[in-house]
Amino acid sequence: MHLDEVFLQKVVPEAYLAQGSLNQDVTFSLDSRTIEEGQCFVPVSGEQCDGHTFLEAALDKGSGTFVARSFESRVPALKKSFPTKFLIIVDNPELALFKLAAAWRAQFSIPVIGVTGSVGKTSTKLLIATILKAAGKKCFQSFGNQNTLFGVALNIAHLKSDHDVAVFELGISQRGEMGRIVECLQPTTAIITCIGHSHMEGLGSLHDIAVEKRDIFKLFKEDSIGILNGDQPLLSAIGYSHPVIKFGLKTTNQIQARKIKVVDGHISYTLKIYGKRYNVTLPGNHQEYINNILAAVTVAHHLGVDDHIIIEEIQKQLVCERRFQSCPLKGYKGILIDDAYNASPESVKAALLALQRLKTTGKKIVVLGDMLELGGTSSFWHRQIGRFLRKIPSLHHLILVGNQVQWTQKTAPAGLSIELVPSWRDAVERLRGALGDESVVLVKGSNGMHLSNLVNEFADKTLDSGV
Repeated sequence: MHLDEVFLQKVVPEAYLAQGSLNQDVTFSLDSRTIEEGQCFVPVSGEQCDGHTFLEAALDKGSGTFVARSFESRVPALKKSFPTKFLIIVDNPELALFKLAAAWRAQFSIPVIGVTGSVGKTSTKLLIATILKAAGKKCFQSFGNQNTLFGVALNIAHLKSDHDVAVFELGISQRGEMGRIVECLQPTTAIITCIGHSHMEGLGSLHDIAVEKRDIFKLFKEDSIGILNGDQPLLSAIGYSHPVIKFGLKTTNQIQARKIKVVDGHISYTLKIYGKRYNVTLPGNHQEYINNILAAVTVAHHLGVDDHIIIEEIQKQLVCERRFQSCPLKGYKGILIDDAYNASPESVKAALLALQRLKTTGKKIVVLGDMLELGGTSSFWHRQIGRFLRKIPSLHHLILVGNQVQWTQKTAPAGLSIELVPSWRDAVERLRGALGDESVVLVKGSNGMHLSNLVNEFADKTLDSGV
């Protein structure tokens, strides 16, 4: 974002520059620990503390900061300590960030793609960007998992005039969030990968989740394109005022996967793109990953990418951090599959099925943490996972981590070796005692269970072998 006083005054009229110059390209940061030169600090009010507590730490490394008018008394001391840094006084730093991001986005006429869904947002975003870059397009993709309103606003500031297209990941956990995000981002094309039981505590029932996700189309015009999972009636049976393209396994979809087979660690299927047929072979055995590929194929085809480029790119191995990411085990001739970024009933079942398809001579071990934010249905879904384990007969040992997984233990198959522990730290010792050569360990749980710490103890990610 090229931030100067003219742009600032136009977008945030109440703002004024207390010190420094704004004739520069700038991005924003909410974290004083990771802020870099060229970034403006945005002090936000959190549950534990206010970001204004860290103004000095942010200015020590960054180029400047917003200061809320209610904290203006801090300015003289900041000027004295940091005479070369810019200081912008605003009524509300958070609101100023959102206004600036929305105004910056409005200057671009390029395709802006928004990706949402209960499962598969990040890998779909990465696939889309990979295909578009292979087609020679200068594509911006939002960083990591920065998919909240704050994350989207921070990423919009990175858009530059030479970008041909941009892909953003959009995530919500509370009602009304999607509407606020799209007001800032103004996507021209939007995708819903699927609807599943995720963030139910804040969003409600499956129907309520679908309603919230469909708000990604809230500001669409007649020429905007909605892309959605045509296999789910909660999405496909709805009437839309804008054009819709559907993907999935059913023959009613414009983009389809047919005749799916999983053989010797590979997935093969027939891809149909508006009636044209292509044979596709994928590395790995995570069959549910096909849904993300179909979503990405639909976007790429809509944007005019040649089918042969699309086919070539989707058959390559995609490494997506902490999404069924396979890594060697430290000190053992085995692998650890890191799927610990998040967990819903659908994603847990998909990961377990992929583990079942994997061939190995060693023991299969699962470290399964609580699925969080399921609200009043939590015990039901954890019991369902226990029952689902009957479909995973190759599983040797199960380590359950947390509180809600006690319900999984109650319905798990009789005779299955199970240990229940309260935290990831306890699970480390139990897993260490269960490992052997050729072991395959799947680690799955909600991000709040901090199972990534366990992964760091056992996985050698310097030799990452991908999804």
